Order: sequence, then C-alpha cells, then structure tokens
Amino acid sequence: MRFRDSDIVFAGGAKGENFEIPTANPINYFHVISHATDLPRLAIDGKLFLPASSDRRRNGKLPLVMVVPGSLGVAASHVKHAETVVADGFAAFVLDGFGARDVTSTVANQTQFSFAASAYDVLAAWQVLSVHPEIDASRIGAQGHSRGGSAVLTAATRRFADAVVGDGAGFRSVLAAYPWSGHQFLDPSVDETEIRVLMGDADEWCSPMQVQGHCQAIRLSGGRATMRLIGGAQHSFDRGSEIETVVDASVSPAAPTAYIANNGAFIHPLTGIADSKLTDRDLMVYALKAGYGRKGASIGSRDGDAELFKTDMLAFWRRTLG
Repeated sequence: MRFRDSDIVFAGGAKGENFEIPTANPINYFHVISHATDLPRLAIDGKLFLPASSDRRRNGKLPLVMVVPGSLGVAASHVKHAETVVADGFAAFVLDGFGARDVTSTVANQTQFSFAASAYDVLAAWQVLSVHPEIDASRIGAQGHSRGGSAVLTAATRRFADAVVGDGAGFRSVLAAYPWSGHQFLDPSVDETEIRVLMGDADEWCSPMQVQGHCQAIRLSGGRATMRLIGGAQHSFDRGSEIETVVDASVSPAAPTAYIANNGAFIHPLTGIADSKLTDRDLMVYALKAGYGRKGASIGSRDGDAELFKTDMLAFWRRTLG
C-alpha cells in the first residue's frame, strides 16, 4: 500500500492531509543545472500534519519540518519523528518519493532513480509548502535520513537549489541523519542554510570520514555546519528497533567521492574529467569493479539511541525554526 493511502492521525489529533508534489526525474545533476528543458515530469506525494494549537505561530503562520525517508521508504520511525515535532508545535510534512515511481526499496540498487531526483523532490516539495497559507516560508527545515539525508544536503547546496527554486530561496535549516556524502559539489556553498549532521561511528552504510569532509568543505565555503558523531551507533540508530542485518543491502562506504562541477557534471574519480553524460550507475559500476562494494549491512538502535536522536533533533528545530 502506498503511503498516501494510509490514514494517519496523531495522538494530539493532527490528521495527515495528502499533497501532490509536481517534480522531475533527472538522470544526473547536470540535467537539472544545465539542461532542464527536457526534464521528465511526474507527481509524487506526501502528508502534511498541522498541530491543533501552537505557540510557534508568527503572523498566524507555522514553522514546518519536512521529513525525508531513506532507502527503505517511509517507515514508522519517520512518522514518529513527524508526530514528535507536531506535538512540539511545528507543522510536519512526510515526503514519499518512492510510491509514485513504483519503488519499494533502493537498498539493493540505489540507481533505480537518481540522487539528483531525490534532491529535486525535496525542493519541489518546498515550492508547494512555501505557499501554503498556514506555513511560514522563511521557517521551513528539511530532515533527511540516509539517502534522504543526502537529498537534503544537496537541496541546501546553492549550485543545485538555485537551479530549481531560484537564487537564495529554500530551506532555513537542514538536519541530515547518517547521510551518504559520496556526491559532493566542488562549490558546496549553502549560504544562510544551517546544517546539522547526526551519525554513528559504527555506520556500515556511509563513511563518517566522508561526511566530516563534506561538513568541513561547507564551513570553508562560509557556511554553518556541525556534526555529532555518536560512539557505537549504527546506521538508522533512531529507528527504535533492534539491530539487524539487511542482507540484500549493497554498500560501498570506502568508494572515492564523486565531485560535481559547477555545471552539474560528475567528475570521474579516476580521470579527473567532468563528463555531463556520467550517471549514478556509471559511478556505482566503477566502485563495484574497483572492489569497494559488498553485500549486507546493519541498521537499528541500541538502548537510548532513539531518545538521543529525538533530543538533538528537537533542540535543533527549536533553535533554528523557533
């Protein structure tokens, strides 16, 4: 069943309202930045939750947290995060980029649609939500998990965001939970968007060192980016479920970073040459042939991990969105 077909009502009475999001299916970042005239179009969806009452309104409008799931699609933990922020007076929107594409999981194959498409989805949802009469467009944040964490980091990067929503428009702040930073722009500037990363040092899917480098690049470009590394925490440490191995997961955390030129073209790690025709799949095949790929990786929470995540998450949204 698609996420849009489920009826969800939070304990405080907030009922999920389906919203359609016009978006696109770019083959890579170059397609968005330098050749957007022929982007294939589609509509995805998500659910908006509004608190029954809130002291966070300014001029009658609410701050909003967009929750962007990872490679397993919308999970109970993502809905729970939305319920948590709604109970704290924020609006929340849970984005589903999988259902309309007839994808249930990307853990075995991340190239079923591009990472550029995932980031485009996030910005397309911002465009719809920013004009909602009850939402304060200046106080919208995006919280992405795993692949969704990669998406929100790209959506905050001005080289990409400017091409989709216009110069300077977009998110006030971004929280990336255990993101993959295998794609990074040579110009990582995020301007005024504040970045927060939460990650475990036992993550088997994504490289903490690669994400540290990404945060440092953002800081060196003048941006605000902080990362909290949690000792012993696994990937998806906020799920609140026991640690388990996803046997069909295809991961390559040690693969080299693929940098992205200002025009959106991937720069191949071996050649150092920007090529507008390179896609996610080309780089995945390279990583596998070079021996970086492996099967099976763990997800789940130890005692206290999910509560630790909740505390840090709420502190960040209270401070940046008010």
